[in-house]
Amino acid sequence: MIYTVTLNPAIDCILGLDQLQPGTIQRCTRENIFFGGKGINVSIILRRLGIDSTALGFTAGFTGIAIEDGLRQEGIACDFVHLSQGITRMNIKIYADEETALNGQGPRILPEDLHALFAKLDSLRAGDTLVLAGSVPAGLLADTYAQILSRLQGRNIRFVLDAAGPLLEEALAYRPFLIKPNQQELEALYGASIDTREDLITAARQLQQRGAQNVLVSLGEQGALLLTDAGQIYGTPAVCGQVINTVGAGDSMLAGYLAGLERGQSPHQALRLATACGGATAFSVGLAAQDAIRELYEAVG
Repeated sequence: MIYTVTLNPAIDCILGLDQLQPGTIQRCTRENIFFGGKGINVSIILRRLGIDSTALGFTAGFTGIAIEDGLRQEGIACDFVHLSQGITRMNIKIYADEETALNGQGPRILPEDLHALFAKLDSLRAGDTLVLAGSVPAGLLADTYAQILSRLQGRNIRFVLDAAGPLLEEALAYRPFLIKPNQQELEALYGASIDTREDLITAARQLQQRGAQNVLVSLGEQGALLLTDAGQIYGTPAVCGQVINTVGAGDSMLAGYLAGLERGQSPHQALRLATACGGATAFSVGLAAQDAIRELYEAVG
């Protein structure tokens, strides 16, 4: 079973305007509501690919209830820790002549809340996959993911991390099965600009030397690069299309790769599916639909 953890989920409210005029009352030309958070996005794409997962993390208030109801309607099992105070954050994104984003702060996580999550994670069994994705909310430290991996170490659980900065660096010592930085995050970890494919490979190998077994790098319009624990290097070009929304594209790529492995595909085949999923989301208003993924998968070389 695949378990995803989203410590700081959100409801994303997307509003469209011809032009944003501050200080006035305006009527939107379009509006969409999505349930967000990197781990949640992974669970949604997995479900659309026919792969079951359980979504964990923290929810609070009426917005938390809405997220869980929405995920269950998608056919996704939920096992969130329910916080006694605050509300799960809401993010407002306004698309007009320029893009404006207002991201909510979210509830504060208390030590007892984190321990409740630990107790749920203790039920994972050998062969399960645990996806830790995204940032941490107020009250949690940069070693939160490392704490989780340390607690579950030695139980033959496959750890997958999609995080940046200290959250990722603190966890590398626990030899995660897979990490998924984008180029900007990889440059920050590498400590230098990355301008060539050789630089990409060198930076990814450094992360392998620090503990990561497999490194999947999302490169946006340049596709993706995969370094495996067997020393293989694979790359796929991005598929062509009109980019509408890049939010969730990297999460979709990660979900596609995990789905490919669950289906018994080789790493290279799984990378093709990952690239199709990332592209299909980038070309969609929200997360990619199954038909869009299938169509793009045939086009990935």
